[in-house]
Amino acid sequence: MSSLTIREGNHLRIAALRTILTRGEYVARPIKTAVFPVAGLGTRFLPATKAMPKEMLTVVDRPVIQLAVDEAREAGIEHFVFVTGRNKGVIEDHFDKQYELESTLRARGKSAELALLEQDLPGAGQTSFTRQQEPLGLGHAVWCARNLVGNEPFALLLPDMVMHARPGCLKQMIDVYNARGGGNVIAVEEVPWEQVHRYGIVGATNWDGNAFGIDRMVEKPKREAAPSNLIISGRYILQPEVFAEIERQEPGAGGEIQITDAMIRLMASQPFHGLKYEGTTYDCGDKIGFLSANVAFALERDDIGPGFRDALKRILDKRGDF
Repeated sequence: MSSLTIREGNHLRIAALRTILTRGEYVARPIKTAVFPVAGLGTRFLPATKAMPKEMLTVVDRPVIQLAVDEAREAGIEHFVFVTGRNKGVIEDHFDKQYELESTLRARGKSAELALLEQDLPGAGQTSFTRQQEPLGLGHAVWCARNLVGNEPFALLLPDMVMHARPGCLKQMIDVYNARGGGNVIAVEEVPWEQVHRYGIVGATNWDGNAFGIDRMVEKPKREAAPSNLIISGRYILQPEVFAEIERQEPGAGGEIQITDAMIRLMASQPFHGLKYEGTTYDCGDKIGFLSANVAFALERDDIGPGFRDALKRILDKRGDF
């Protein structure tokens, strides 16, 4: 990362634009931009992802990436930044007008379907796309969005992690962000202690309801070294100074730049808050998590839930597994 430089005159000017100097001196600037890293290959879902981005796999009838955008829109996000890679053009197409399809629906009197397409689109000029030209890790993907984010706090949503919550996870996080005067916020959830070695773990202090202060972060610790069993679960609110920390970061295993390392360094000068959000996380980058999300979302639908429940019961009864 030493070759990545911040030019004088670049609108970021991270060093010169530090409006937050010490822990506790924060003003909660509004969160209006969200970053979605969507450059991954999705190899765990081959051959389904050979020609289709994993983010376009559907939970019932909504692509995973659409669910993340829905969550962001509910939270008041107005600028949607997608960090893409090769063969991801269909994501851009998904968030664009489809004139031929819309014309056909209109001609056939399918007003409900037409309205559904229109309501799912962000407003004109609200989407931006940039490329992560090399697979160098999540931190690098976030860094690729720096010029589109600018010197503003932003949300980071990992689309694979589908958060099933009302209100949405990001909305809950922004409420904590505003209540605590800004800073950085990370959504967490509990896992069994024997699983902590698989995840980034935070240390919790000064609980207030479901929110708390974060005093430590450890990436994939051994059980005896873990400060808690609270894992970082794929939703973040970050201050723009994180870009400078990523800039200084040395690549780790596999040459990748990880976001956790940058956040650990940022903790020295900025407060981090955690939220044990109210809801359920489904890891849709994993087949079991993906199938579980489909079952959960289908069962709660008024239009298909009762029929799906009956079909599922018949399948299980026939198998005799339960």
